Amino acid sequence: MTQEDRLIQPSGEQILIEAGDQRAVAVEVGGGLRSYTAAGRDLLDGYGVDEMSPSGRGQLLIPWPNRLADGSYEFDGRPHQLPLNEQERGNAIHGLVRWRRWIVRERETSRATLEHVLHPQPGYPFSLALSVEYALSPTGLAVRTTATNVGNDPCPYGCGAHPYLTLGTPTVDSVVLRAPGRTIFISDDRGLPIGSAAAEEAAGLDFRTPRRVGPTKLDHAFADLERDDDGLARVELTDPDTGTGLTLWVDEAYDYLMLFTGDQLPDIARRSLAVEPMTCPPNAFNSGEAVIRLEPGASWTGTWGIERSGA
Repeated sequence: MTQEDRLIQPSGEQILIEAGDQRAVAVEVGGGLRSYTAAGRDLLDGYGVDEMSPSGRGQLLIPWPNRLADGSYEFDGRPHQLPLNEQERGNAIHGLVRWRRWIVRERETSRATLEHVLHPQPGYPFSLALSVEYALSPTGLAVRTTATNVGNDPCPYGCGAHPYLTLGTPTVDSVVLRAPGRTIFISDDRGLPIGSAAAEEAAGLDFRTPRRVGPTKLDHAFADLERDDDGLARVELTDPDTGTGLTLWVDEAYDYLMLFTGDQLPDIARRSLAVEPMTCPPNAFNSGEAVIRLEPGASWTGTWGIERSGA
């Protein structure tokens, strides 16, 4: 065995699934999604096999998505303090599993299931058994996440994911976007909600009727999602020059979506759009909004996915 053979990729084992002209790669580190292509076209703005996940790309956000002010919260009358991993803003961000090892439990040609046990730790003294299934079908990619409280006490829980979507355009400015949120959260300079507004009153942020992204800077949580007859809420992106497009959908377990153009991130800089399924808004462990209370032995499951359209 050569030295090169012994090297471990920064994102660990690469878990490839394929179906027809679709190809997706999940990773051992964080259990996230590194790449997703269809007919040779990137639908996910992912990262290289020789890289760590930058800017949260494809990561799972458990047991809370987005930011938690000062990393502190109370649950059932007990205070908890988490490490601040967004130190410049004084926040704990995106949960506790992004850099943890996930184990492949099931693997078939077109689907794979990864698992991780989140053990009690300072700031989150609770036990969760987690699993994520990535499955390809003729309609696209589906991501099914399950969390079970395997501890002795109730615990607070939230779930999110961080895919950056792309249609291959140099920036998202030319992309036509439809987003189903009727309520939009307004945040301060720490990325924490300070209020909300009806979409029609949030200047330039109402995308319920499809229109070009243009120069709009998005770093906003969308709530009160409009849903189709099948119960799914859908975000649609279309390249008007080519007619190609994609849809990110969420089931009824996800009531919030974060849309982010990544203007301040050099590796993103508006070249793709993060559309983040979330079960709760930013800072939910403090506001209490939509925090899931998992009793011992109880489970939660939610599914989101990506579908392509056009050529």
